[in-house]
Formats: sequence, C-alpha cells, structure tokens
Amino acid sequence: MTLSLAEMATEVLTTADGKAKTALSRRHAAAWFASRNGDAPAIEVGVAKPPLRPARPDRPELLDPRDVPKRKPGSPAGRIALLHAVAHIELNAVDLHWDLLARFGHVPMPMGFYDDWVKAADEESKHFNLVCGCLEELDSHYGALPAHAGMWRAAEDTADDFMGRLAVVPMVLEARGLDVTPGMIKVFRNAKADSAVAALETIYSEEVAHVAYGSKWFHFLCGREDCDPKEVFHALVRKYFHGALKPPFNEEKRAEAGIPPDFYWPLADEVPARNRGSA
Repeated sequence: MTLSLAEMATEVLTTADGKAKTALSRRHAAAWFASRNGDAPAIEVGVAKPPLRPARPDRPELLDPRDVPKRKPGSPAGRIALLHAVAHIELNAVDLHWDLLARFGHVPMPMGFYDDWVKAADEESKHFNLVCGCLEELDSHYGALPAHAGMWRAAEDTADDFMGRLAVVPMVLEARGLDVTPGMIKVFRNAKADSAVAALETIYSEEVAHVAYGSKWFHFLCGREDCDPKEVFHALVRKYFHGALKPPFNEEKRAEAGIPPDFYWPLADEVPARNRGSA
C-alpha cells in the first residue's frame, strides 16, 4: 500500500536514529518526486497525526541552552563542537520540514508547496550527513557532545498555527543561519578544514531557498486571507519567538530570500540610528 505524503512525513518523525531518519527522508523525497514526474504511481498528500515531538536517539544528551558548554571555535575541540551544533540544527531541520507537511496537510495548498518542503527536507538530510562526515574525519560523531534542547520549542509553540510556523521557523530561525554561516566558513577556512568549508558552503547556498520557501508561502497565505504580511509577521514573531532578533543581519541574502529589512529590523534588540525611521 502506497503511503500518503503525510504518512511518509510521520514515518520520518518517528524514526529516532539520525542516519536512519535521513536515509528514510531521502527515500521518501525520491518517491515523491518520482510520482510527481510521472515515473511512479501518484502519491496523495493525505492527513496524519504526527507526534508533538520527533523521535530522538539516546545521544546527544539534550541540555537547557544555558547549560551547553561554550567552546572557542579557534581550537580543534571548539571546531568539533561547532560542527556538532550544526549537525544538531540540520537534524532538527529535517524534522521541522516533515512536520510542516504532516501537521498541516489538512490545509489546502498548491502542489508547489509540497514540492518545496519535500525538497528542503531532502536537502537538510544531505546537510546532516555532510556534517556527520566532517565530524568523523575529526574522530568524532553526532551524539558525542551535549546539544541544545530548545530547538523544537518553536515547533511545539506553533503546532496549531500554520502561518506562525512559517513565520518563526524558516523566516526567523533559518534566516539566522544566513547571518552566521559566513563566519563559520571563515573559521574552518582559516583552519584549512576543506571538507567542513565545502559542507558549510553547500548548506549556505541551499538554505537561501529554504528561507525563500517560507517567505513565499507566508505571503501566499497572507494574500489568501487579505492581510498585510509585514504586520502579521511582526505580530506572530512577537507572539512565538522568545527574544529579540539579533543583528548583524545578512541583508543581501535575506533580500534574496524575499525578506526585506523592514520585516526584521523592527524586531531587533539593537536598531542602529539609520534604521530607526523604518522601525
């Protein structure tokens, strides 16, 4: 029996091991696109009951963000810790994208919506495996260090709010990745860690599209409900995001992803004088 897309998504969410989760994610993405291209029987979007939290391996130990040890990225141990944090982010992103497809399958959307997020989930799976490969080159692995326990909070907070999920996850959390990844690439380039540089450059180039998917479909829903995207975005971020947005912002890549400065600067914890007029 062919699974629906929502059932595929739930199967990924209920798989605990990171390598098994991402392998299943990539198989389901390939099956979806084979069906969309006419190379396999059609797959329905369907509906499902995803878990509130995805299955997780026994390791890494998940800690309160305040309790995760701080390491200097200039040291070998610090670079391993940085890669471990990136792997944890990418694995969460796999679940976040599949959760979006499973949790909101009851909302009628154009087929392009499903294509975008299946593609994003597939790419996040690739990213996780790339970073795991970098960790293994350094005689480490995902699960060797503690990780941030708060990353799924945005998903739980927006479990019943489709627009809130799009606003907070791709347009805030993933957009933050556009701000910080260039600095990480520089750290590993200075260390002549070519594999890590290549992995992070792949992530950086593909994450722009993931942020853009969020912006595109957020604007689509605002248009369908005849509401102002900027005002709704500000209200939803203030409701669901815990804290202010942190500059500096990668304004070029954010613009490329369809998020103009007047969306995020008014939500920043420090607004330079040149931007106060738009705030």
